[in-house]
Amino acid sequence: MNLYEIVFYFFAIVTVGSAAVVVFSRNIIYSAFSLLFTFFGVAGLYVLLNADFLAVTQLLIYVGGILVLLLFGVMLTSNTISVELKTGTLHILPATILVALLVGLLTATFWTADWFMSKRASDIAAQTTSKEIGDALVTTHLLPFEIASIILLVAIVGAAMMARRENPKSQIPI
Repeated sequence: MNLYEIVFYFFAIVTVGSAAVVVFSRNIIYSAFSLLFTFFGVAGLYVLLNADFLAVTQLLIYVGGILVLLLFGVMLTSNTISVELKTGTLHILPATILVALLVGLLTATFWTADWFMSKRASDIAAQTTSKEIGDALVTTHLLPFEIASIILLVAIVGAAMMARRENPKSQIPI
């Protein structure tokens, strides 16, 4: 077992373990902080796959933006947030069938996949992908990129307009 495999297994265990804590924890604070380790584990796996742009995007967008917003939202609300899950026998049967199909699909994929490729990810020289992504965004994919940015701008302006709209029923008399 070489260093690459040890680091991979470390990030895999951190990602899967902290994701399990996110799902199974009853405390929302523990779930939110475990989500931090899940995001860092996924970013580490991206680094191992030589996907530097995805790794940095994972850290900036998910850890730096979404998770911080989620943590502020959780910490600024009252601690009385609780969710009672009620499961009946009607929902257990489809869930069991779905889980059995998923486990069967993953098992079949595990046994039929060619795990020993001619080149391993650790043998490939590290190359940055940022230059290729930047070139594609300003040459071949410029029009879809600009259309997406205009649609996002319209959505933000629309959300701001809806938030500022005055509702006569919700006005508080002074």
